[in-house]
Amino acid sequence: MFQDLIGAVHDSLQAATFSYALAFLGVLCFACLFIFNKSGNNGLPPGPRPLPLVGNLLSLEPELHTYFTALSKVHGPICTLWLGKKPGIIISSPAMAREVLKDQDATFANRDVPVVARELTYGGKDIVWRPYGPEWRMLRKVCVRDMLSNSTLDSVYDLRRREIRETIKFFYDNAGRRVNIGEQMFLTILNVITGMMWGGTVKGEERESLASEFREIVAEMTELLGLPNVSDFYPGLAKFDLQGMQGKMKGVAGKLDKIFQSVIDQRLKMDEKESKDFLQVLLQLKDEGDEKTPFTITHVKSLLMDMVVGGTDTTSNAIEFAMAELMNKPEVIHKLQEEVDAVVGKDNIVEESHIHQLPYLYAVMKETLRLHPTLPLLVPHCPTQTCLVGGYTVPKGSRVFVNVWAIHRDPSIWENPLEFRPERFLDSKWDFTGKDFNYFPFGSGKRICAGMASAERMFMYALASMIHSFDWKMAQGEKLELSEKFGIVLKKRIPLVAIPTPRLSHPTLYE
Repeated sequence: MFQDLIGAVHDSLQAATFSYALAFLGVLCFACLFIFNKSGNNGLPPGPRPLPLVGNLLSLEPELHTYFTALSKVHGPICTLWLGKKPGIIISSPAMAREVLKDQDATFANRDVPVVARELTYGGKDIVWRPYGPEWRMLRKVCVRDMLSNSTLDSVYDLRRREIRETIKFFYDNAGRRVNIGEQMFLTILNVITGMMWGGTVKGEERESLASEFREIVAEMTELLGLPNVSDFYPGLAKFDLQGMQGKMKGVAGKLDKIFQSVIDQRLKMDEKESKDFLQVLLQLKDEGDEKTPFTITHVKSLLMDMVVGGTDTTSNAIEFAMAELMNKPEVIHKLQEEVDAVVGKDNIVEESHIHQLPYLYAVMKETLRLHPTLPLLVPHCPTQTCLVGGYTVPKGSRVFVNVWAIHRDPSIWENPLEFRPERFLDSKWDFTGKDFNYFPFGSGKRICAGMASAERMFMYALASMIHSFDWKMAQGEKLELSEKFGIVLKKRIPLVAIPTPRLSHPTLYE
């Protein structure tokens, strides 16, 4: 209860900070009302009437995904929300999403980079925020070819297996006690990613403390990325950092940068033959870089940042949502356990080779990402030129939000959209390729998530192992809840803390 109170106070202070930062602008609004003319719309999509100077900033609600959904029900599948003097365009239908992410993909392939994102990613030099062009294509190629290809992921299966088994052993050692599922999944994935990157994993007593520390750092980063910032909407005020967000991001990003620099310094002292991990590959690419699009040490760090920040919180939150939904529907978790038992048996442990034989597990993953898409508004797009979408003008430089959360819950597309029902994805045409704009949890087009294959493997393997190895229940007197907390990455508002009970035939299977 005390932690909930602290969290509520923290949220209130953040909201107050944002309001105070706009206060002096709000005072000017009423002095400037006479110059406002709604007819000066210039063909923009409809939306709530803005105030001069501040636009609609004062009416923003913390849960942007649900707030945007409500606006779209009033103003239509494409609408305008003024973020200060910058137009924000909200897309909330498959048809509008197709126009943005497919028909005019090249025009919308850039990002509207927030100030805090620049601070996090060495000036926006990573694959997420870098403008579309030769340098971005080079980074994407490095990711897809050298880091996240199927053959590369196959080569590090032993690492994934070792970390999953370590987590299962942790749950077994804590059988009958409350465990924080999201925290343990975060550490598991962190260990896999750092193991792939530079061979660093954590064991024993350090496990829980490091999970909490790293998760707090990444959580603060993703929270800052999702908060409205006056510096983004009024660039002339950015140097004042009125909300202190840039300073906060600089502090937390600096903690990870020190880790990266330390690892790089150690690696540069080693013989190249001593290591074959991804960091070594990246450092070799730096030395062999193309003169036209050189691959620098800043690119190395930015990709490490993308992997650690983008790969941990996203997948661990998705697994946490899946576990909560399964525990909320005993008939679904029993059906999934029956499927895994039939393929694996209770005298054996789950291997990644079993996964392709588990269609219901695959349907559970798809349904989880339908109800709780990891990035509910994707990463905002930014058109490089003024264009038309749905017959309306979308100005160059506007911030375009694709509300995939709303599309995935649209009752005109999905039957009983708020119900967790994996059966809707059995023998289904829907996949993760982003070709069907009724369902695209990883985005679509040129900016579709590069880590999709890695996330899918970790999700499936981890969830199958947890469901196969244990029964799960809430502690007596505690209630399971499924509410969400908005951020650029969607989270459970209240962490899932549950009690595991071993269900395999022999203790040795948990070693």
